[in-house]
Amino acid sequence: MSGVSAGVAEHLGWSPSAVRWAFVLSNLAAGAGVLLYLWLWALTPVRPGDTTPTRTVSVPALLVASAAVLVAGAFGVTLRAGTTSAFGVTVPLAVALGLGAVGWSRSIEPPLTGEGRRSAQFLRVGVFGGLVLVAVLLAATATLPRAGWLWLLVAVVAAAAAAVAVGPQVLTLRRDAADRRTAVVRDEQRAEMAAHLHDSVLQTLALIQNRAGASSEVARIARAQERELRDWLYAGATSSGRDLAGELREFAAALELDYAVRIEVVVVGDTSELGTGELAAAAREAMFNAARHAGGEVSVYLESTRASVDVFVRDRGPGFRLDDVPEDRLGVRESILGRMRRAGGTARVRPGAGGVGTEVQLHLEKADDE
Repeated sequence: MSGVSAGVAEHLGWSPSAVRWAFVLSNLAAGAGVLLYLWLWALTPVRPGDTTPTRTVSVPALLVASAAVLVAGAFGVTLRAGTTSAFGVTVPLAVALGLGAVGWSRSIEPPLTGEGRRSAQFLRVGVFGGLVLVAVLLAATATLPRAGWLWLLVAVVAAAAAAVAVGPQVLTLRRDAADRRTAVVRDEQRAEMAAHLHDSVLQTLALIQNRAGASSEVARIARAQERELRDWLYAGATSSGRDLAGELREFAAALELDYAVRIEVVVVGDTSELGTGELAAAAREAMFNAARHAGGEVSVYLESTRASVDVFVRDRGPGFRLDDVPEDRLGVRESILGRMRRAGGTARVRPGAGGVGTEVQLHLEKADDE
């Protein structure tokens, strides 16, 4: 199964079938063939040139099969010779092989797929059932004359069965507890580092932006570094994924890298269930126009209520009148007004407060299932 017989046959110049039969027949000597096979499998080096050897047999299955052969051989010797001396070596070794199979399947080669986990579960059940059966047979054999010492083996096998039944759950609980402790320590360290950096680096970056002006190259670089640092410090504290607020924040960060603009995104309400369809596309277009034509300070206000969603994009640029835009310029008319109309919402483009800049308001009613 694992190439041991073929390797031995090639080394000795024998037929592989003859080597396999030699292993089978040597099992009559209290399972010596199994022990020799396992020893060769573990210590024989891989053929030179096989840089990526692959195992064609499951190690836990091989260990369980070896344990079964040992136990069967021991009971066979007992039935024929009427002596229980074979149990003294074979049963503890078989128990060790069974426990090793369970440990291998959980620690060395843990299952990664659903089918693998089911196979590991079946292996545990099989090993547990085999240990119980061995304990029962040993208890029955212990009633023979001069076989009282077998009760010690019964206790050992019963303890091994209990370990197979309860051990994996205990290990899982301990691993989960260790993971939780590690997560708590990591969060505490992150919080301490965030507080320290907030009091030093982030405040310094904010001061650089205020002194340099929103449209300067120095302020743009400082904003980019501040945003990256905040994203790292407060990872998981803000909405991530493809919700509306997260997409607008990501788009604002991208615009700040390309244009001399500072975009502040403010979110009110729960936006985690909002999609990123036509409303997001219209908001991105409004933000792009503000960054490209106005620059400076741009504010994006997103408000989500039970019934509707509103997005306001305000800039402090020179402003414009929609009627003054030529008919062949479809950026605002189609990408914002037309898109919102087709989505069942509304869009308004108007001068900002005090006649300064431009304000774009997007309104969309929520569907009944949101």
